[in-house]
Amino acid sequence: MKTNTVFKRAHNQWLARLGACAIGSDIGSEPYWAEALAVSRTTVRAVLATLAGKGILAHDGRRKVLLRRPVPTDLYPGLETEQLGAIVEKRFMKWILDGDCKPGQQINGLELARQFGVSTSAIRDYLNRFSQFGLLERRPSGSWAFKGFTSEFAEELFEVREMFELRSAQRFVALASDDPAWGALGRIKQEHLVLLDEAESRFADFSELDERFHRLINDASRNRFIVNFYDLISMIFHYHYQWNKRDEKQRNVAAMREHLIYIDGLQSRDRARATESCRAHMTTARATLMSSIGSWGASRELGGEAPNRAPAGQSGG
Repeated sequence: MKTNTVFKRAHNQWLARLGACAIGSDIGSEPYWAEALAVSRTTVRAVLATLAGKGILAHDGRRKVLLRRPVPTDLYPGLETEQLGAIVEKRFMKWILDGDCKPGQQINGLELARQFGVSTSAIRDYLNRFSQFGLLERRPSGSWAFKGFTSEFAEELFEVREMFELRSAQRFVALASDDPAWGALGRIKQEHLVLLDEAESRFADFSELDERFHRLINDASRNRFIVNFYDLISMIFHYHYQWNKRDEKQRNVAAMREHLIYIDGLQSRDRARATESCRAHMTTARATLMSSIGSWGASRELGGEAPNRAPAGQSGG
């Protein structure tokens, strides 16, 4: 199952990158794609065979030629490309946000496994992982308790996030000019411009774009601890904002504009400029998170629903 997921995710990522290639052009070698997608050459060859079977590519000796543009029906469904841990994470956070989960509440792993449609070992692995960050507490009985998101927890979390992102931004500007991350950054910039132009009706779509943008930066660190830490960042920032819809459009538009300044700083390849734009954006993101946690905490203490809770992801960072 794991191998199949890796294959499908690499397949979809490859199709996304082919959008920048001209019809009839050589799309590159197997070693290039193995590095660009961070997969084995065996996976690359499997994807190549699939794309050739769909008539997207053709082999011409050592050249691999693009025959047609990918279309949405060429993609595997998003759920099929997600790792089990990511699926559990999303369902767990939705469970927390949709329910009345207060600090100290006991978590029944067996019930969650049944509710999420996954194995108890998958739940146990997930809970074990995030207990290290102080969000969950293991009880002597073997059960778990939810400790809650506090302002102190958020401050500590953000201090680490800022250190890691600053380091990642500095690594990003030092990437080689032919590194695939530059192309990905350019495409993300264009997505920001389009979304900003259509913000009146699509401002809520910013959450997913925000997550991809910051993950791209953190991935440039080439540091497994930073990359893994971003999973926690994503969980907190991109789910917790759901509790506060006040000024959602204005905050998302402001964050888009800050992202564009940040992207320009990275594309300048000037370390000082990239660092300055990163710090400015982190300051705003910190204020947004603390405001969101304040709204969530106040609501929970009163035993009510969060004010203006959003049904879908909201962002600001």
